[in-house]
Amino acid sequence: MPMLAGHIRSRSPFKMVAAWTLALALLSAPAVAQKTETTTTTVFAAASLKTALDAASADYQKSTGNKIVASYAGSSALAKQIEQGAPADIFISADLDWMDYVAKAKLINDETRVNLFGNRLVLIAPQASTASLKIEPGFKLADALGDGRLAMADVKSVPAGKYGSAALKKLGVWDAVEAKIAQAENVRAALALVAQGEAPFGIVYETDAAAEPKVKIVGVFPEDTHPPIIYPIAVLAASKDSDAAKAFIAFLKSPEGQAAFAKQGFTILK
Repeated sequence: MPMLAGHIRSRSPFKMVAAWTLALALLSAPAVAQKTETTTTTVFAAASLKTALDAASADYQKSTGNKIVASYAGSSALAKQIEQGAPADIFISADLDWMDYVAKAKLINDETRVNLFGNRLVLIAPQASTASLKIEPGFKLADALGDGRLAMADVKSVPAGKYGSAALKKLGVWDAVEAKIAQAENVRAALALVAQGEAPFGIVYETDAAAEPKVKIVGVFPEDTHPPIIYPIAVLAASKDSDAAKAFIAFLKSPEGQAAFAKQGFTILK
């Protein structure tokens, strides 16, 4: 018997090691599984945000492993898609009106709504243009256009077009240029018309001009000629993962998330 007992005692440390190894494996298993879990968040964003938001999304995915899928269009088109049930987690509008539109339809989580960015409205021309115009009341935009067109986003629904038409009316030149306007579905489409030389002038955001080397800024519209340019953001009520959506909004409110927007020329509001 003593020999047997000694034999058992000699094996006990090995059993203890095995038990501890098994316990550690069981404890670490959930942590490993958690690290492999990722999320995909769909963002409906105003077309003017594309350059900066793509960069910020890439930074977010690199640091968290979570993916951001962005769909860009005019804010009006995106709001209508949301109204019709298009699947998305976050909406970023280029004005307050279209965010108010989806909010009134109870399509957003009101508690998550915040104004993130601001912008400036500019008059652009192709990079090779020699045109020189000073934006002021009654400025000779119609004469400078000649037989050409003024590229703008849809003036009745798209924020950039609405801001632009308001500015032209305030400056007293709308009546002279209205018949010469080439309306596009969103501000980036208007930008492309000028970049491709299909229009001698266009009205876009300052950040759009910064994203396109084929155009140059001819002048900046005074801020008092149009409503403030504000980009609100909110989690949509139909989001399938509101926690992930909130996490991305928190990132966009952080210095790291705002860096790409500041670089592009957006005004940081929060």
